[in-house]
Amino acid sequence: MSILQSLPKGVSKVAACQALVVSRHWCYPDRRRRYQRKSEPVLGRGLSPAEDQALLDQLHSERFQDAAPRQVYATLLSEGEVIASVSTMYRCLRVRKECRERRNQRPAQHHVKPQLEATAPNQILTWDITKLPTLTRGLYLNLYVILDLFSRYVVGWMVSRKENAGLARHLFSEVLTRRQIDSRGLIVHQDRGSPMIAHSFAELLSGLGVEQSFSRPRVSNDNAFSESQFKTTKYWPSYPGRFSDEQHAREWCQAFFPAYNRRPHEGLALFTPEDVYTGQVETVWKIRQTAMDRHYADHPERYVNGPPVVKRPPERVCINPDDGRPAEQVLADPESFKTVPTPVSLALPEVVT
Repeated sequence: MSILQSLPKGVSKVAACQALVVSRHWCYPDRRRRYQRKSEPVLGRGLSPAEDQALLDQLHSERFQDAAPRQVYATLLSEGEVIASVSTMYRCLRVRKECRERRNQRPAQHHVKPQLEATAPNQILTWDITKLPTLTRGLYLNLYVILDLFSRYVVGWMVSRKENAGLARHLFSEVLTRRQIDSRGLIVHQDRGSPMIAHSFAELLSGLGVEQSFSRPRVSNDNAFSESQFKTTKYWPSYPGRFSDEQHAREWCQAFFPAYNRRPHEGLALFTPEDVYTGQVETVWKIRQTAMDRHYADHPERYVNGPPVVKRPPERVCINPDDGRPAEQVLADPESFKTVPTPVSLALPEVVT
């Protein structure tokens, strides 16, 4: 790390590595011997400078300027002329950096990492589509699910045989209308599937004043909340594995999603998505805290850390939170180098006989 080469005055390398949580060997140059490829010995079988220039003239000629070395070799061979082998032609071009992919290549795409934060329900909706296998081999149903990011509450779902932008438009139009969600300032987060990036779907959301957020290609962690909900769906005890038809899938989902919304969620301090989405957290928290206080009064010896306090759900839920600090900021902060000594008891341990 270059930052370790110019440390602030008075800061040792050991303390800097501890503050940055990196190994100390990063401070020192790498002196290990690396394997170096030896140059190939000259065997005297190569082309002479005149032959090399003749080969280049043929490859650069108007006749062969757009032809691959194999085509050049085959054409000249059919005419009764041999200048060099195919590998020699490639080697000659490679030395001059003239051997590369000639077709138009798409430049590397750099997508911004999505960073979202929700502090209340109906601020950010995340949605995705998953496949439901049927009894017919190779035939799948599509389950559309819209999730409220802050509460993990399923605000809407739909089962269909098809996956397209028209159905996505229908789903969001119905959900926003029935739930009476204010679309102004609403953010919809999604991956880059074909229904999500369709112009017709984007026009619907932009017309409603909804802002769109997209995951990076092939980065499932950018939409981790929807992916986690799909895993919960398919690991549910009553999940049949395969569905006979659309009606069978809808009947199962009609029973599953209400149960999911009323199920204690580990990410919500064991409150249910329905408690958080409907604003019942304080009421339920008081009931839980009263029960814990009563149990503490009856059995205080069981609580070695004092009176218990029931946890509340997190005040903010983020996608790709930016909670870290740059290395320069860590090294510039004197508090980063303070260490807390481990308390040592002088009392001798009890001897049991």
